[in-house]
Amino acid sequence: MWGLLVTGASFAAFRGLHWALQLLPTPGSAAQDRWKWRNICVSLVHSLLTGVGALLGLSLYPQMAADPIHGHPFWALVLVAVSVGYFLADGADMLYNQTLGQAWELLCHHLVVVSCLSTAILSSHYVGLSMVSLLLELNSACLHLRKLLLLSHQAPSLAFSMASWATLATLALFRLVPLGWISLWLIRQQHQVPPALVILGGTGLVTVGAMSVILGVRILVSDVLRSRHHPPIPGHKETRDTRRCCDGELVTRDGSILSLKD
Repeated sequence: MWGLLVTGASFAAFRGLHWALQLLPTPGSAAQDRWKWRNICVSLVHSLLTGVGALLGLSLYPQMAADPIHGHPFWALVLVAVSVGYFLADGADMLYNQTLGQAWELLCHHLVVVSCLSTAILSSHYVGLSMVSLLLELNSACLHLRKLLLLSHQAPSLAFSMASWATLATLALFRLVPLGWISLWLIRQQHQVPPALVILGGTGLVTVGAMSVILGVRILVSDVLRSRHHPPIPGHKETRDTRRCCDGELVTRDGSILSLKD
């Protein structure tokens, strides 16, 4: 019951944050993407809150990793519920501001994450496993910061370069390593886990893992490899006519997209 109440309160809080940011000025460089700027700012708040909370929690209470099914303090369940509330609020925000065709990929990701984390809230078990999965949010925080710099037309710059390298480093340390640890645990302990949860967890791991690898390759190609082959021209600044987008595409002023994935 407490988990559901916290989830509802978290949903309301993050929806309120979305609306509150509408009252604040958007940086001029991001004026054409006001909704995206607000959405990423809210996502950054969630990632910092839950990612840092998970890291501190696992450091102070390592029993959650030793016994991911039963060993957890009450506040760990609260943190998981806060995260579920955020993903529900973010899904609602995307459905309100985007078409289904634009948002379907992230909505599928959110659906898988909410389904997995909700298991911990409804059963009060697997909270430790959920806390390990929240370590991924440390990488998400770097991703959101990188996107905000892109929207602010701060690429190329030292800040953007640092954000890109931090994103790649945390992707390996706080995304791929936790996913690998959870996968190994699920394989070894599958006799303790109901088959339905094994299927659900396996689906979530495959989905998030595949998206993580694809994301890492895109960032490596667009931010590191291409920047080496095409160094910025001295005195040249990136404008709205040609700006690099968050997912490694080049967007022109008229909205057409030139793929950089090949």
